[in-house]
Amino acid sequence: QVQLVESGGGLVQAGGSRRLSCAASGLTCSNYAMGWFRQAPGKEREVAAAISRYGSGTTYADSVKGRFTISRDNAKNTVYLYMHSLTSEDTALYSCAAHRSSGFPSSSRTRYDHWGQGTQVTVSS
Repeated sequence: QVQLVESGGGLVQAGGSRRLSCAASGLTCSNYAMGWFRQAPGKEREVAAAISRYGSGTTYADSVKGRFTISRDNAKNTVYLYMHSLTSEDTALYSCAAHRSSGFPSSSRTRYDHWGQGTQVTVSS
């Protein structure tokens, strides 16, 4: 059974940083592209960042470019999202997801097969 478990969320002050982690089990991580999605209240879920299965390709939402960095450690079956210069606009439930891919990671949530429950990030101004 595939499980994706996020951690690292919490309350952070505006301008601060946070690192999210996603631990995967029940799948061979290197066969999957991984993405971090976020959903703010009243808004649709959107991709924040995604990474190809070996980390050579990444994609970011325009709103987080230059502030967020996605990375992965396949030996640990873990994906990370480093978030810097956080603003209240980054407040959301952050979820990681996985889709089988041998190429560039998808930004479309419909491509993803497996999802975690999410971790809440709240940025206070």
